[in-house]
Amino acid sequence: MPRKQSAGLLVYRHRDSGPEVFLVHPGGPLWARRDDGAWSIPKGEFGDGEDALLAARREFVEETGQTVDGVFRALAPVRQPGGKRVHAWAVEGEVDAQRIVSNRFTLEWPPRSGQRREFPEVDRAQWFTLDAARVKLLKGQRPLLGELEGWLHDARRS
Repeated sequence: MPRKQSAGLLVYRHRDSGPEVFLVHPGGPLWARRDDGAWSIPKGEFGDGEDALLAARREFVEETGQTVDGVFRALAPVRQPGGKRVHAWAVEGEVDAQRIVSNRFTLEWPPRSGQRREFPEVDRAQWFTLDAARVKLLKGQRPLLGELEGWLHDARRS
């Protein structure tokens, strides 16, 4: 059975205090009380033969209701603790974190109740400094921040 894979965008912007990254918090009751270590880049699964960057851009729209354009820089894929491989691209852009509109999913909740409820895939979004993002981001995605930071540092020096 092939491992699951996701594609997503690590959107960043420059501020006087340094770079910031745009992260999303998963919706639904399983994540409602989790904060540190629960945030993610906007991403979603894609299938074999599907263009990963196109999937990343599609998933960004599905999770935020917004688009981002620019130069997409491929980052090294990372493997999350559950085994899912995440392909990501860094792109400079602006996204209004207060105006996200996410697609929804249905879940039996409470468990074994027979009741099916609908929840947003993403319940909120926010811009974070790199230091704050290291605390908020899922452990398996944190290497993406280091690669982005190194690339931005090299770009400033050249």
